[in-house]
Amino acid sequence: MPPKPTRANWIAILSLGLIWGGTFMVVSLALRGYGPFTVACARTTLGAIALLSLMIVLRRPLPTRDALLATALIGPLNTAIPFALLAWGQQYVPSAFAGISMAVLPLLILPLAHFFSDEKMSLHKFYGVSLGFLGAVLLIGPSALEIGQGHHALGQLACLGATMCYAISSVMTRRCPPIDSITLAAFTLVFGAIWIIPAMLWIEGVPEISDFNSSLAILFLGFVPTAFAAYLRVSVVRTAGSVFMTNVNYQVPLWSVLFGTLILGETLPWRFFAALAIILCGLVISQGKNPIRVLVNRA
Repeated sequence: MPPKPTRANWIAILSLGLIWGGTFMVVSLALRGYGPFTVACARTTLGAIALLSLMIVLRRPLPTRDALLATALIGPLNTAIPFALLAWGQQYVPSAFAGISMAVLPLLILPLAHFFSDEKMSLHKFYGVSLGFLGAVLLIGPSALEIGQGHHALGQLACLGATMCYAISSVMTRRCPPIDSITLAAFTLVFGAIWIIPAMLWIEGVPEISDFNSSLAILFLGFVPTAFAAYLRVSVVRTAGSVFMTNVNYQVPLWSVLFGTLILGETLPWRFFAALAIILCGLVISQGKNPIRVLVNRA
């Protein structure tokens, strides 16, 4: 029987949704003073330093040789590459688009897990994935026909590419040899930093310190949604279970839309909201739930 979530667990899950949902807005603020690879590099490197320090304080074990090799493969796919894709893409698309694209993540994991793990796809999961795919198509809209004619469509594909990186790394993580959760989070960031630092220096050069707000945004990205949220996620999974943790998937796109429209003043087309509704319905169906019943129970 799964553990019963406590009040502290609910506060933590709401905090994670708020933090991760607000990340896309903060990335947009950081991009006002820094290039996308600099933003991704700072986020990865600062997060690695913070979690390595936490490992030392909590005396967490070092990874075994097999686990170290696994994290070397998982690290760039789970940190540096999606961070860079999101930051580059957000130069050309609203932050809310990046947040909504993350809602597709659980639906991408299901078919990958079907072929590359022992988690087979049931009929309701197939229906949920299919509905989510339609939502993703609506989210991109007519821009899919404009590739090569501007950066807007490429920015959208970059955000969805980041989502695919997260999905692949998630399936790889499930096949990873036994390793402490905080150690895993720390070393994925370490290997991500090893990849992104030379990429940043080659593409953008040594960054100059920009304005205060952009610099503060970069510090926030490294320490809060990257390091602190990783620790908070581990705490929730250990005390309330991984199924309870999936509640955060519904929050992130909603918070990203709220922050983008209310704080950044982004104007979003109607299809963004329609796509979000379709993707969330697909997510609910993929978990074997009735979307109408879920809405009634949460009302």
